[in-house]
Amino acid sequence: MSTTAPVKSLAERAAAHRANVFAIIGKSAWPVAAGFVFAYVMQMVVAPGVGDFYGKLMLDVGIAILAGLALNIVNGYAGQFSIGHAGFMAVGGYVAAGIVYYGSIKLWGSRDIHGGFLGPGELLLLAGCVIGGLFAAAAGVLVGLPSLRLRGDYLAIVTLGFGEIVRVLLQQTDDVILDPKKVEAASPLELADNLGGALGFFGSPRYLDPKNPFWIWLFVVVVLIVSYRLKYSSKGRQLLAVRENEVAAEAVGVPTTRVKVSAFVTSAFFAGIGGGLYAHELGNSLRPADLGFQKSIDLVIIVVLGGMGSMTGVVVAATALTILPEVFREFSEYRMIFYALALILMMILRPKGLFGLKELWELSIWRKVFGRRRA
Repeated sequence: MSTTAPVKSLAERAAAHRANVFAIIGKSAWPVAAGFVFAYVMQMVVAPGVGDFYGKLMLDVGIAILAGLALNIVNGYAGQFSIGHAGFMAVGGYVAAGIVYYGSIKLWGSRDIHGGFLGPGELLLLAGCVIGGLFAAAAGVLVGLPSLRLRGDYLAIVTLGFGEIVRVLLQQTDDVILDPKKVEAASPLELADNLGGALGFFGSPRYLDPKNPFWIWLFVVVVLIVSYRLKYSSKGRQLLAVRENEVAAEAVGVPTTRVKVSAFVTSAFFAGIGGGLYAHELGNSLRPADLGFQKSIDLVIIVVLGGMGSMTGVVVAATALTILPEVFREFSEYRMIFYALALILMMILRPKGLFGLKELWELSIWRKVFGRRRA
């Protein structure tokens, strides 16, 4: 008597290989949940324990990591040389500052801090940073579509010109409106022209300070997750292919222009969020010169020293380059000389940066140490 099992239909066999939807959602959601926990610990445990000085230093480190990772998507993954990324930070920073300052007056009648931790004022800050990122992404489209058909030095000149255009336009705006009645009577278009000019945008409520770093570290974790998923996805492989050889990538069917524009837009979005956080971390005023050419060069240095395309390299480089000036502060007269010598020695000893294209867990030292432990 035959005991063979009944033959399953094609739909049943396909369903057996189909992944569980809830498992996929769980795998995608747990890094974000871990990011919330990490940012909450930084807010409630670390920040109160380190004091104002080190708390302010941690804010600077977080913003440097966020902006460096944003630039790494273009300069590191896609291999496009942008030296005007501070322009996107300026777009996001001024949009976020305007939304928080003028929005507070229109919603609550004053520019004071409203609510405590995760209160309505901080939610307005979150909305301002995200909207600022969207405006920066739109600027990335405007810059990327006509210019990303260029390569090398020509692209660098175009991005540099964009950053300078943004800086000059911001300097031409009118003074910030201080009278709440005039703010309530003005339209959004009128308020968009009152961003402080050369004196800078001042008066925005300080929702970010050494005791309140939650949103900075939350966005740091978010951009780390996006960078990781992008690098090891098919889109990331397309970016790396464009980086290594654009002609060969196009020959095998990679839509090079579309890939580069998407990288530029993603990078500009997170740079805009970083600019919004930077605007509120400054507290007193945000001047156009704060996000000018020098800031763009600082971001390029972070990416180059960390390794073009390495997330962990950017994190280490951003942390080191933020802390080094404070370490050399005792030698005030020679501080910048020591800082410059450290950069020169780094580029001589490690011309590809700290990690090159690799990540920390891909290095041979890491594998030797942790491989032995697993064994």
